[in-house]
Amino acid sequence: MIQIPYIRHELSFPPLDSATQEGLLAYGGDLSPNRLLLAYRSGIFPWYNVNDPILWWSPNPRFVLFTDEFILRKSLKKRMKHFEVRYDTAFTQVMQECGKIPREGQDGSWIIPEIIEAYSVLHDMGYAHSVEAWQDGELVGGLYGVCIGKVFFGESMFAKVSDASKVAFAHLVERLKKDGFNMIDCQVRSEHLTSLGAREISRKNFIEYLKVDIYK
Repeated sequence: MIQIPYIRHELSFPPLDSATQEGLLAYGGDLSPNRLLLAYRSGIFPWYNVNDPILWWSPNPRFVLFTDEFILRKSLKKRMKHFEVRYDTAFTQVMQECGKIPREGQDGSWIIPEIIEAYSVLHDMGYAHSVEAWQDGELVGGLYGVCIGKVFFGESMFAKVSDASKVAFAHLVERLKKDGFNMIDCQVRSEHLTSLGAREISRKNFIEYLKVDIYK
């Protein structure tokens, strides 16, 4: 039986190769800015249900999108004209909307109030950002994530209108490419992002990309 390490107060994580086959690395700790930033820089992210302890994950393989591999289909390009895309004007609202949609395989959302509070602190610090799709003054789709160095770590997205989250994502990719970003972390595989060009790479290669793109 695999024993999952418990994090107490130390600001550190176990070696990534000690994670379970599913990618579970440790539990416990807190959601302080320093711990969250260390986690992302190390290829780790929190993901847990409301009644669980904080669970820390580093899956292998890792699901990513390289910005130069993004697939912008003609149909989506046409749809982009029907939305106004904004950045960081409704961060908390985007998180709340994302929280209404459970992740695949979960009964409820993992975006609970303490997660919203923790990432709002990162937003205030300039690390967490939202990309928002608006129509007629209404927020109809978007996404949020954490940006460190030249890596954007995507967390979640939502859409109330068809293609709204894809439009927000397309705008994000375009902006990141202009700013010299090579990779977006998408964490775990989804059909939604596979259709846009995302693919799996080994955790080892993912960490190598982080070392270059975060610290260059």
